[in-house]
Amino acid sequence: MRYVIIGGVAAGMSAAMEIIRTDDSAQVTVLERGDDYSYGQCGLPYVISGVVPSVEAVVARTAEAFREKYKIDARVNTEVTNIDAEQQIVYGTDAKANKDFQLNYDRLLIASGSDPLVPEWKGMELEGIHTLKTITDTEAILKDLDENIKHVTIVGGGYIGLEVAESFRSLGKEVTLIQRGKQIASIFDQDMAELIQEEARENGIQLVLGESVEAFAGDDRVETVITDKQVHHTDLVLLGMGVRPNTGFLKNTNLQMTRQGAIHVNAYMETNLEHIYAAGDCATQYHIVKRLDDHIPLGTTSNKQGRIAGANMAGNPLPFKGIVGTSIIKFFGLTLGRTGITEKEASRLRIPYEVLTRKANSHAGYYPGGEILHLKLLYHGKTNELLGGQIIGKEGVDKRIDVLATALYNQMTIQQLADLDLSYAPPYNGVWDPLQQMARKTF
Repeated sequence: MRYVIIGGVAAGMSAAMEIIRTDDSAQVTVLERGDDYSYGQCGLPYVISGVVPSVEAVVARTAEAFREKYKIDARVNTEVTNIDAEQQIVYGTDAKANKDFQLNYDRLLIASGSDPLVPEWKGMELEGIHTLKTITDTEAILKDLDENIKHVTIVGGGYIGLEVAESFRSLGKEVTLIQRGKQIASIFDQDMAELIQEEARENGIQLVLGESVEAFAGDDRVETVITDKQVHHTDLVLLGMGVRPNTGFLKNTNLQMTRQGAIHVNAYMETNLEHIYAAGDCATQYHIVKRLDDHIPLGTTSNKQGRIAGANMAGNPLPFKGIVGTSIIKFFGLTLGRTGITEKEASRLRIPYEVLTRKANSHAGYYPGGEILHLKLLYHGKTNELLGGQIIGKEGVDKRIDVLATALYNQMTIQQLADLDLSYAPPYNGVWDPLQQMARKTF
């Protein structure tokens, strides 16, 4: 069986390894448009700060390792340009050899990931304007970060924007973060985002909210960021406005995609075209709480979908059960956790909801060293089913977000949350966990 995989990072290589484990006679070819295979993209901001010592530290396996140890035809600098689904042929270009190629397949996986959003603003060609998605991006930023870089401007206040803001501040740089909307961290509700904004300001980040970038200016290198309201002087720019699926090369196929370009898949990672699968950032994910297909590109999901796609391609039927939208971010002294849906999402989906909020201690009040947790829970106004949660604090956030994620996955009610047998000892918790204290208010 000839397996061709487009993309050699999280979803692609998880699939490749599952195929190798499942099909002893598999012929696996992976086409990666970049230079690097199987690396942790989420670790790249920490390479910039120096917390992670080098880009090599985030690489799980090199292309050479896949070739030598697993006999996978792992190619680099090979960009796919088109697919013929009827003839089962992949067309592309080998950048190093400067020639075109074509490959026949029996099973094809599209795991082409996502690309940073890069608007067509005037001045984008200037030096000193960066994105952060790949090892190559990271190396370019590190090369650019000399003693002459005093001030960094970050455009966008999402995952990447927050993480690199902390990284640049840890290097002693002045940081301005420009966000088009009225809050940073839009995956949180406004009341919770205010805690994040306070932390940003306390750590020396200048927040510029409600402004839209229109252009960059400078001689050969960026010197100013021009918004709809003012001009900001800077030495380096990092664009962190999110990502979009890398599926532009599929425009001549009949693959069903969302308006944003994510490929529709079923629970078995199958597309609408026979023998073609998709997984990871370029594919949709079923959201258990929303009860519809969604697109939340995260590394955990990419690895799971890739493994499941590989199993199904190799003949081992395995369904993807869905996501609940769980994520966590370190931001200076705070941990920011969320799962399920927010008030904004519930309103948009017209789901009736109730809200519970609480400030609580991270462990037993009499035990020293406790930290304040800010908690917010949403549950269905009619069925009492849990809808989501947001937690921000210095300690104990991850434990409780994962409890909530598990409860959401199992579609539990707010009352059932109170019945859970959670661990207790004074250094870790009170006899009633803060989540359960909140749940008890409802009955």
